[in-house]
Amino acid sequence: MLKTVAVVMIEGVAPFEFGVLCEVFGIDRSDDGVPKFDFRPCGERPGQPLATSVPGVSMTPAHGLDGLIGADLVAVPAVSTDEEYPPAVIEAVRAAADRGAMLLSVCSGAFLLGEAGLLDGRHCTTHWHHVEAFQARFPEAKVDPDVLFVDEGDIITSAGTAAGIDACLHLVRRELGSAIATTIARRMVVPPQRDGGQRQFVALPVPECTADSLQPVLTWMLENLAEDHSVATLAKRAQMSERTFARRFAAETGTTPHKWLSMQRVLHARTLLEETRLGIEEIARECGFGTAALLRHHFHRVVGVSPHDYRRTFAPA
Repeated sequence: MLKTVAVVMIEGVAPFEFGVLCEVFGIDRSDDGVPKFDFRPCGERPGQPLATSVPGVSMTPAHGLDGLIGADLVAVPAVSTDEEYPPAVIEAVRAAADRGAMLLSVCSGAFLLGEAGLLDGRHCTTHWHHVEAFQARFPEAKVDPDVLFVDEGDIITSAGTAAGIDACLHLVRRELGSAIATTIARRMVVPPQRDGGQRQFVALPVPECTADSLQPVLTWMLENLAEDHSVATLAKRAQMSERTFARRFAAETGTTPHKWLSMQRVLHARTLLEETRLGIEEIARECGFGTAALLRHHFHRVVGVSPHDYRRTFAPA
């Protein structure tokens, strides 16, 4: 169970990537039904300011490295890639891994995990800009530059800043369920679904459109996924011409109505595969695909595996 999250802070920590971890795990959203996490910013010298990657900006960890003890998750935000890391920090992270804590890195935070020897022989990723340096420094790590993040079970590594959001939401969904991840994502107003390589390693961020003008139509579409939808009928509901609707839809969601709807149906199918015992044919009808064959086609295209294989992996026993 994911309850306690310790964030490792060292000199040169990146404020934005640290903020990603704060947004997902550090804000009390219990009023929305999200479990409150015990969030611990940890440093070698608690109470002493640390310089960040932004000149003139510092942050102060409230906890010492003993805050990693008992943490379910130890998270590492982006750090400098051309400096040595404090031995005490490396040892504390390594000890947390030995105790069975999950580890998560955002962007170049993977370098600290690599320095601790935790990525040798493991699949991982980091920001594409640092891939060559990462491979040279940690030749035993199996780095993949084409993914948003890699989930190795006990270690999750993510690419650039936005991919850290994807990785955190994936971990929440994996440990606490889709409903909790969706709630957090909506509060954060995450961007539309992004494409990425190595799809079997990449979980789908929960898409959300924030535009006032189309939000009622999008909500209605989500509530009626099983129905047929055309640009003509959707434009009529939005009280726009078809051309205006298509242009506005692309501007506000980053994709076409057909692609957006297909993605929502896949996401809904994924939730039903995880949380129900419905058969594939029933799920196909429930999501609006109509037939199991069409569901399999779209599901494999987006997720990279068949619905059956996905259920076998992610559905609780």
